[in-house]
Amino acid sequence: MKTRLLSAISIRTAGISALLFMAAALALLVLIGGFSRLQLITISVINLLLSFSIIYIVSSVIHNRRLREIKRVIKNIANKKFGEYETVSDFQRDELDQILLQSIRASNLIEKEIKRLNKIENYRKEFIGDISHELKTPIFAIQGFIETLLNGAVHDEEVNEVFLKKAMRNVNRLIYLTKDLMEISKLETGEMKSNVQEMYLRDVILDVVESLQYKAQKEHVEIVVKSFDKNMQVRADRNQIKQVLVNLIENAIKYNREGGVVEIGVNQSRKKDKVWLYIKDTGIGIEKNDLTRVTERFFRVDKSRSREKGGTGLGLSIVKHIIEAHGEALKIESEPEQGSTFSFTLTKVSHVSV
Repeated sequence: MKTRLLSAISIRTAGISALLFMAAALALLVLIGGFSRLQLITISVINLLLSFSIIYIVSSVIHNRRLREIKRVIKNIANKKFGEYETVSDFQRDELDQILLQSIRASNLIEKEIKRLNKIENYRKEFIGDISHELKTPIFAIQGFIETLLNGAVHDEEVNEVFLKKAMRNVNRLIYLTKDLMEISKLETGEMKSNVQEMYLRDVILDVVESLQYKAQKEHVEIVVKSFDKNMQVRADRNQIKQVLVNLIENAIKYNREGGVVEIGVNQSRKKDKVWLYIKDTGIGIEKNDLTRVTERFFRVDKSRSREKGGTGLGLSIVKHIIEAHGEALKIESEPEQGSTFSFTLTKVSHVSV
């Protein structure tokens, strides 16, 4: 778009205003009298040119810069190009200031929306790729077992039950994977809301530990809950925090060593209204390079062990999203062959005595 040397709006404003000034001046001169026709024409022409020039210059100075800026903002929006614009004060001198401010705000909103949509699109592509990769393994395994059975192994009593059990194990893995996929999808899109309420933290921990004792005993791992104030209350979604604890404690059991320990306890935060709830294990630990990636979807520290134990690779990602939805912090500390500690903050309930 070529920049115009003359402003159409300034020409129209100056032209109409100058004609009105000329007519008013001419009428005044006629009323005064004593002027010849030539004098009246000459004075009117001079008045017209002088008024037009002054009004055009004033109008150009006042309006043209803002009009060019409005055109630039609208053109950039049309071309999906966004950048920094000169700040316009919330105090508007006239309608052009209002239009310019609204245009810049619209540009900023559209830029944010496009970024959000691009993020969702990238997430969708990554998610579909991850799902395809994760689903292939159990589906192909089930297919292989069923084909083998159909080809005659179903009549062999020594192998048919073994193959059916393996197929069933992969079916269960698909069920867990589908459940976790639905849950993380709701968390990442904000569809799952937190029902925040006051709850006794120790009761929640003991409920989860009791439900996981059988699994820990089966793996020869001891779960120890360190002593802390049983009357301590926190503000959170009870079911979601239980899920966080289940995922973290199950991981601590799964990646532990035989005869290992899972320790659960609470430490006071530097902030008076916060506490750190930690789950510490004596397991295989995590490499330093992997610490920032363990909460990614489908990332596994030990792929073979995770799949053997039925892990979907989504547990820590779900933990991260739940903690972030609560506005809390998650911290991971680990040393290879020394164990790991997963900690997250919770907001304490402070009861003011009357």
